[in-house]
This record gives sequence, structure tokens and C-alpha cells, in this order.
Amino acid sequence: MVAPASVENLHSCEDWLPRRAMSASRVAGIIHALEGFDVNECGGTIFSVDKVWEASLENGFRPLPIST
Repeated sequence: MVAPASVENLHSCEDWLPRRAMSASRVAGIIHALEGFDVNECGGTIFSVDKVWEASLENGFRPLPIST
């Protein structure tokens, strides 16, 4: 996902992604903190993917466009 412009000092989180792009799992961790989700996802326990997805969009993260 692409980080919003409000995120500062972000160049690249992982060397295989373009600038300002982050893996969905990193974005989910940030969203959990921003939204105050106190769920510990471990093993087969998964928090609401739809809720985290909507919160990520509300916080300015966008899907990374992939050109074919």
C-alpha cells in the first residue's frame, strides 16, 4: 500500500517495494495503533479484515497501483 503524504521520513520500508510503499501487514500494524485496536492477532485469530481495510483507507493509505 502507498503511505499518505502526511507520513514523514518514509523512504522505503522494504527493499523490494517502491518509495512510500509498505506491505499490508505493516500498514495493518500502524492502523491497529492509530485506531486503538487492542486485538492481538496470533495464530488462527484474525481481526476483521474489512474493518482494518476501511480504517486504512480512512487514514489515507491507498492500494499500490501495479502496471501490467
